[in-house]
Parts: sequence; C-alpha cells; structure tokens
Amino acid sequence: MTELSYLSAAELSSVGTPTLWAVTIAGVLALLVLDFLVTRRPHEVSLREALGWSAFYIALPLAFGGWVWGRYGSEQGVQYLTGYLVEKSLSVDNLFVFMLLLAAFAVPAVLAQRVLLYGIAGALVLRAVFIALGAAALKTLDFAFLLFALILVATAVKLLRDALSGHEQEVDIDKMRSVRLLRKVMPVVDEYHGPKMTIQQNGRRALTPFALVVVAVLATDVVFAVDSVPAVYGITEDPYLVFATNAFALLGLRALYFVLHAALSRLVHLSYGLAAILAFIGLKLGLHWAHGIWPGVPQIPTLASLGVIIGVLVIVTLTSLRATRDRATGEEAVVAERR
Repeated sequence: MTELSYLSAAELSSVGTPTLWAVTIAGVLALLVLDFLVTRRPHEVSLREALGWSAFYIALPLAFGGWVWGRYGSEQGVQYLTGYLVEKSLSVDNLFVFMLLLAAFAVPAVLAQRVLLYGIAGALVLRAVFIALGAAALKTLDFAFLLFALILVATAVKLLRDALSGHEQEVDIDKMRSVRLLRKVMPVVDEYHGPKMTIQQNGRRALTPFALVVVAVLATDVVFAVDSVPAVYGITEDPYLVFATNAFALLGLRALYFVLHAALSRLVHLSYGLAAILAFIGLKLGLHWAHGIWPGVPQIPTLASLGVIIGVLVIVTLTSLRATRDRATGEEAVVAERR
C-alpha cells in the first residue's frame, strides 16, 4: 500500500455481522421463492394484485430502514434510505428497458411476470458479484473512488446524450448478440409454450422465444449492475447496506412493472434526472477521493445528497407529467369513447 491508501481494510467498516448477512440472504431467497410460487401458474396480473404486492415491497424496505436507523443510528439510517432511493430510481429505468424487451419479443401478458422474475433473480446474483468486487476494490485500490466516479460520470453523459438526441429507444431482436448466439447453438421455435424454455421438436431439443427473452433480460442486467453498484457505493461504503438497498429495490420490480406500465411512457424526462443524479454522485465520489489526499477538499454530506436526489426526482416527474399532459388527455378521451 502507498501513502495514498487512506481507506484500509480496517477502515471499511460494516454493520453486517455474519448473523445479519445470513438472515438477510435467507430472507431475500425466501421472498424470491415466494414470488416464484405466486407465478407458478401463469396469469395476467390485475392492477389490484400489482398494487398489493407493490405496497408490500415498499413497506418492507422502509420498515427495514427504520430498524437500521434505530439499531445503528441516524447516519447509517440516512445512508440506507438514500441508497435505496437511488437504486429504486435506477430500477425504474430497468423497467423501461424490460418493457421494450417484452414488447419486442411479443411476450404474452400471462408470461410477463415470470420473465421479470427471472430478470430480477439474475440481477440479484450479478449485483452480489459486483458488490463483492466493489468492496475488494475499495480495500486494495487507492483510486477506487475515482474510478467509480468516472464510471458514473461517463454513464451520466451517455444518458444525457441519448436524451438530447430525441430518438426513442428501440430493441432490434435480430441485432442482439445474446439472441444471435443462442440461435447458432440451438434451433428456436416461433411460438411460446408457456414458461417452458425448451421443447422437443422433430427429435431435437429446441429453444422457445421465452428462453430468448429471459437471456436478453439477463444480458441487460449486466449493464445495469455496472452503473448501479458504483452509484450506491457513492452513498455508503458499507457492503451490507449496499447489498440491502439493491436487494430491496429489485425485489419489488415485478409488481411495480404492472403498476407503472402505463405511466412509464409519460416519464419522458427521467433520463435527464438519472443523468443529473449519477453525475452528482460521481462528483460526490470524486470529492471523497480527493479529500483522502488533500484534507482541505470539502465533502458532500449524505443528508444533502438525499435532498438533491429527492429534488431532482420531483422536478423531472412534474415536468414529465406536464409535457405529456395532452397525451394523457387524449388517452382518456379514447377510453371514454370505447365505453
């Protein structure tokens, strides 16, 4: 280690004891199993069902945040709540991409929640891997915070550039590398066969479109993990809190998708907001890195970060709803005519 290694392994403290880690991981696995049991019989999700599960998956992490606050103090409590808000905001962007993928693959409505669940399970595994790598980087690399800052700023610039281009995001199945690779390895049938990934056809095992869309969703999980893990490490250096915020933000995505499905198309300024948030956290990380070398460099408090993030999300939500007000009025008129 050089003299610039101001963050040693001993200084990378965590509230996560072995018992707490074990209980948390067991709880996450139990919730995943519960979700798989709920979706074992494919069905179209009603708004009432989606709202019920969304309320549960919002109340649970908030209650956990209250426990963290009471057990470990306000500093850890604010870090957890801020990290959860950041991850939840980024997960809405995940949902938009999932929506595009489900539409591109023409996934039947009864199978949509099972596809989302596979995507969530894969995302949890990938986040766990990236969280472990991030913790290792913080312990051993002098410039880890600077590296994370550069990743976030680069992502923010990409989001801003895409938003300013004015082009709607599209998914071309034939150009996806994961899909092309699978088609080279195995034959693919044209029709869905429920949640089956493979079927027997003409004496050969063939993939179904369900398998293709699941792999496509898992491939996008890798990209999102690269962005989200450095973002939450910009809020807290505690690997346990990083894992908890990611897990709670992801677990409720299945139900949240069906609640926000119609509203997602109206959040036209979300990319601007996420770009601002990622750039802000990148700045926070950069200042934190510089402060370890030059103590006179100021740092951004976590509570101030929480205020900035909430402010940005409120602003882009209001401006998005205002910008798409005519669209919403038109949709209501069409519904009224059909009635």
